[in-house]
Order: sequence, then structure tokens, then C-alpha cells
Amino acid sequence: MKNHSDARQIRIGTRGSALALAQATEVQNRLAAIYGDEVKFERVVIKTTGDKILDKALSLVGGKGLFTKELEEALFADQIDIAVHSMKDVQAFLPDGLEIACNLPREDVRDAFISMKAKSLADMPEGAVIGTASVRREAFIKNKRPDLKTVLFRGNVQSRLKKLEDGVADATLLASAGLNRLGLSDRITQHIPVEDMLPAPAQGAIGIEIRSNDQVTRELIMALHDEATGYAIDAERAFLSELDGSCRTPIAALARYDGHGRVSFKGAILTPDGARIYETTREGSANDAAAMGKDAAQELYARGGKDVFPPAA
Repeated sequence: MKNHSDARQIRIGTRGSALALAQATEVQNRLAAIYGDEVKFERVVIKTTGDKILDKALSLVGGKGLFTKELEEALFADQIDIAVHSMKDVQAFLPDGLEIACNLPREDVRDAFISMKAKSLADMPEGAVIGTASVRREAFIKNKRPDLKTVLFRGNVQSRLKKLEDGVADATLLASAGLNRLGLSDRITQHIPVEDMLPAPAQGAIGIEIRSNDQVTRELIMALHDEATGYAIDAERAFLSELDGSCRTPIAALARYDGHGRVSFKGAILTPDGARIYETTREGSANDAAAMGKDAAQELYARGGKDVFPPAA
């Protein structure tokens, strides 16, 4: 055992929202449980562009990278050693020199329906208003309930719940994983089955990003890596990357590892108005997870790409 004064220090980069801090704390606690006094921690809170712009949809101001850009700049500048991310917020392509080195065990992948006026999306009265910032959720809502109206809900989990309490909308949809991590699972009115609303790629997963050349940190955090989550995320992010997915297009995916070397995958793309859904499934070796996701994306792009993806400006 090393002397405490010789302990390795890990600077954990995180956004400042309650959920981001909860995820950073989970990473720190898991590392502390493994290494004890051999590792010391410093929390570095970084405000991202996505945290500052709350009055516009992400699709209009730059997409997923808005939640990671400043954290990645801090990695490049050697101001932090690891960046903790909600994987569904991570852009499809990472900057050269950075990588997601490990994934923690995945939380509940389902979307949560929250309302004080109805028990489920199906029970919503005609013309009711749902608050959401997700083009995927909005497309699914319009597909199932074209009579419902949607309004933009940006901000952290607590601020969205406050908007709901203030009557800005009659219901909202959030990730079950985030509510669980914040101890707010009692606010969930209904867990929406994945058969009814396929989640965003990598929803419910936490990823740790590092500098690719930082072998010391890589070896330290790999003790946290969850194999089942890793295989699933490989498939889902390959699907996202092949479609060049951003916050501008409704893309959904879910992969599951069976614990015996096999992965099943389902992917979907939707027209923004929810009128059409294109879906496909795959099953194969876990070692081919990324290839499965890529192949599924190519199929769906061929079938529905012209419908779903807006022409380049």
C-alpha cells in the first residue's frame, strides 16, 4: 500500500447540474471502493455551452457537442484527467486524441412519463401539451398521439419538473435513469415500455472520456468497465455514427448483451412529424456489435433516409 501522500490524484471533470454531479460522485465512489487511499480525487466543475443556452432547442444551436466541448477542451489542456458524461449526450464522433475508455453499469433505459393530469401518454386528453427538448420523443409522441401539442422544455431535471408544476405543460418525458440517479423515481407516473418508445442511443449509460495517450489513467479506470454495457454502447453508437446522428434527427436504438457472447439490437429512425417509423433488428456475436449497428444504420438510411434526414444546407 502506498503512503497516502504518494497517492495518485484523479481530476474529475463534470458539468455542474445535479445529475452530472451525481454521476461524477458515482464514478468517484466506485474508484474509491477499489483503490482506497491509493487515489485522491479533485472535482472540477465546468459549465458547458449546453448549460448556458436554455431558450433554444439543441438542434438549432449545435447539437450534442454543446454538452461536451468545454470538458474535452479541459482534457486537452491537461486541466482534468477524466470527463464524466451521460453517453446519450456524447456526439457521434470524438475529437482525435480523446476516447471513451469505459462505461459504468447501465441504469434503466426507458423513458419516463411524468404528469399530474394523466396516468400515461395514452390517457392524455385531446390537445394536451407535453414539454420536451428531444426530437426523438417529440416524433414518437406525434406518431402515437398526433392530436397532442409539444412545447420546448430545456434545462436540468429539476427545472423541467418545476415547469410542469407551474403548468407550462400537462406532462413531460425524461430519462428514467436520470430520475433514479437523483432519487426522484417517485416522480415517475409511468415507465414507457421500450416497445412503445425506443430510447436514445446510449440512454442510461455513463461514460468516462480520457486522453488516448494517458495509459496510466486508462488502466486505473478500466476496473470500472461493465462489459455488458460496453457491448451495447458499441452497437448503439456505431448506429448513431453511421447515420451521423445529431440532435436534429429522431434516432433511437437499444442493444442488449445476453451474458453469453451474443448481442441483440433494434434501431429506428423517424420522420420529425412522427408520420413514418423505419425499424430494423439484428442479432449476433458481441464482438460484432459495432458492425451490427453500422449495418442496421445503412439499411435504415437506404429505406428511409430521404424521409428522415433533411437535405444538407
